[in-house]
Amino acid sequence: MKEEINQTGFELTKGRKSILIPAAFIIIIWMIYFSQSAFTLPFAHYGILPREISGIAGILSAPLIHADFAHLISNTPALLILSITVIYFYPNSSLKVLALIYLLTGILVWLFARQVYHIGASGIIYGLLGFLFFSGVFRRDNRSIAIALLITFIYGGLVWGVLPGMKGISWESHLFGGISGVIIALIFRKEDPYIKYDWEEEEIPNDDNSKV
Repeated sequence: MKEEINQTGFELTKGRKSILIPAAFIIIIWMIYFSQSAFTLPFAHYGILPREISGIAGILSAPLIHADFAHLISNTPALLILSITVIYFYPNSSLKVLALIYLLTGILVWLFARQVYHIGASGIIYGLLGFLFFSGVFRRDNRSIAIALLITFIYGGLVWGVLPGMKGISWESHLFGGISGVIIALIFRKEDPYIKYDWEEEEIPNDDNSKV
């Protein structure tokens, strides 16, 4: 009984952590957007401007800035859900994963993208998608495979966002976010190992006549 209580407490703590960190990040993004709107501040120039020294700071600031309310509202649900999923199911490596996706995506955009200002959190979203899907591919455990399948079912249509063609969309952020997620999934494939419960073990009958 004591073990069950401890396990329940652990799950509650993990659940709170998985919600609080993404929620805090979302609140910061919304506060920045409303400050921008209220005071008509030109925040777009704080985005990533590739291969310009002045654009390096955008690696940190660009995901916090959104062009308009539609841009913000379209990113918020996916960012919240995917961040919660990563933190809940990969608690030991999640903060490192989130930080690396954030930084690596921005660095790749600064190095290789078109010379326009790139803003918004969609690169992080694609990084989280790439991480969750390819964690299932690399780990091949029941949990990761199930998450990968669910992510594919819900967000599979976003794969087209990595292709050029839509005006005003930073497809480079999407592409390099996805690439970052794949790389990081490979690096952390052995962290947060899946715990297999007793009920998942198949009972093999001790019978000479049984068929395989």
